[in-house]
Amino acid sequence: MDRLLSILNNIGIPYAYDHFAEGEAPDPPFICYLLPGSDNFSADGKVYHRISEVRLELYTDYKDLASEQKVEDAFDAAGIFYNKSETWIDSEKLYEVLYFFDMEGL
Repeated sequence: MDRLLSILNNIGIPYAYDHFAEGEAPDPPFICYLLPGSDNFSADGKVYHRISEVRLELYTDYKDLASEQKVEDAFDAAGIFYNKSETWIDSEKLYEVLYFFDMEGL
């Protein structure tokens, strides 16, 4: 977990696990991250390599290429292979850029 938090700190954008408390969300851009599951390697009933799924959601109020670049630069520096998708959340008036990847040892 320390490695993931170090990467998030290096991005320099406010972040929270899952969500910010109501009324405490900063102005965009901000990040929410989740660890929704795992894809562990195991044999004989023992986990040998813990691999966590990570979802990092970047929220912006406009198409913010500079913030996306900060996230992607931090991933590249950490050697993380990621995929991403994007959607507009009309009810929130925010873009969500979703990055998803696997990370060992969380």
